[in-house]
Amino acid sequence: MLLRLESPCLLPTAIEGLRLVRREDSGAPEQCFERPLVGLVVQGTKHSFMAGRDYVYTENQCIVAGVDMPIASYVVNPTSERPFLFLYAYLDKTLLASLCEDMKDSIPHGDDEECPGISIADAGEDIMDMFLRLVTLLEKPEQIALRAPMMMKELHYLLLISPHGRLLRQLNTPGTQNNQIMQAINWIWENYKHPLRVETLARQVNMSASNLHRRFKLLTGLSPLQYQKQLRLYEAQRLMLLENERAFSAALSVGYESVTQFNREYKRTFGEPPLRDMNRRRTASGSS
Repeated sequence: MLLRLESPCLLPTAIEGLRLVRREDSGAPEQCFERPLVGLVVQGTKHSFMAGRDYVYTENQCIVAGVDMPIASYVVNPTSERPFLFLYAYLDKTLLASLCEDMKDSIPHGDDEECPGISIADAGEDIMDMFLRLVTLLEKPEQIALRAPMMMKELHYLLLISPHGRLLRQLNTPGTQNNQIMQAINWIWENYKHPLRVETLARQVNMSASNLHRRFKLLTGLSPLQYQKQLRLYEAQRLMLLENERAFSAALSVGYESVTQFNREYKRTFGEPPLRDMNRRRTASGSS
């Protein structure tokens, strides 16, 4: 598969949810709070810390992150002659759930195993061909509106019958404990500004507090309270960087009552206090 990007970049595309990545140097580790996605390494190797574990994935391998989670990653030894090339697409949880329902009689979700929310495997021919077709479609912009949704649906289907399918079916099939964790994650996203009690969250998803805590940490690498804290910090970072909010205002906006505590936890997560981190990021991006 060929991926032609002329300069180092993260490139959104005309196909909703599809991104192209090129990296020529390792740089500092990248940190983000990512949505569920599927990615294909076209060239190079990437090292990521996700769901509490270290993962390394390389050429012609496919990675699936089944749940929203923080990810820290870096590219291994890229060069301008041999850059890191990566394609990824965000997953549609509603579409996955619908496909799981349609497929329930032919492919059961299997044992409701305890597992991390990450799956890495060699990319099968069907999935590699699907990504190639999506990239090729970018050269026919007049066809994207009609064909891209059908092709993205096919990609979701292919993932569900691939080695990644077991994880995705468990997460997106009602009645499984992993789906209950998905519901808990959704609840935290909707209520992250408010104080969180694990017992209340457990009742929301019909689980015991101990079982919720154990399965939540296996899937995301974090306890529910740690997950909420990370979500608050990343949202505060977004407010400061993209909406120019001051640290005090951003902290209050995401639910912190103590700005001192916010500054301390922000530095622990991102390595620098909020103001210094914002100045560095804006300088690096060339913005004022």
